[in-house]
Amino acid sequence: MKLVIGNRSYSSWSLRGWLAARQSGLAFETQVIPLYGDGWDEAKGAIPELAPAAGKVPVLWDGESVVWDSLAILEYLADKVGRDRYWPKADDARAMARAMVAEMHSGFAALRSELPMNLRIDPFEKPLSGAVRADATRILTLWAQARARFGKGGPFLFGTFGAADIFFAPVVVRFRQYGVPVPGFAAAYMDAIWEHEWLEAWRAAAAQELWTIPKFDVAAEI
Repeated sequence: MKLVIGNRSYSSWSLRGWLAARQSGLAFETQVIPLYGDGWDEAKGAIPELAPAAGKVPVLWDGESVVWDSLAILEYLADKVGRDRYWPKADDARAMARAMVAEMHSGFAALRSELPMNLRIDPFEKPLSGAVRADATRILTLWAQARARFGKGGPFLFGTFGAADIFFAPVVVRFRQYGVPVPGFAAAYMDAIWEHEWLEAWRAAAAQELWTIPKFDVAAEI
């Protein structure tokens, strides 16, 4: 299998796709395509690896099969290796995990826009708009409910690392980089994600990348 991703410092969806691939336990290679360089709108159409996804990342190639969108990639891999590797076994826990992942996949527009993922910046406390505060409150509420109801088996949202943690991992990055205040239980959860060996590997690889996306760096500072 081959997973096509964008710049590790900036691409939250690539991080989700990559974590989903690591969680599968299957062997795969990673191809990084620098996003938003000069003439990107024209150039992306000539990149065959991105053609099925209309120039977006991540894209998973598996023989004759191609899957784009991070949630679709996770579900495709879950079908291959067993859904219990990603989702809780109990019906009530699995129901909540699926709802949380779906909400993260489709929502929190203010947080995405105003706190872009950026591993190149030094952490600082950024003033938060009311819309971002509302998004953060909702996320922290979801985390609290998952941890209280289903988190007894380990440090992650549903105890063991799974789909919900994969989808909220970029939020952990955002909260840390922009100094979003969180209660103690959330800080402990964020530490567990930040110190996970896979996220450490992702951050180390990001630090080696030379590409920058100036418009995202400026957006991070505003």
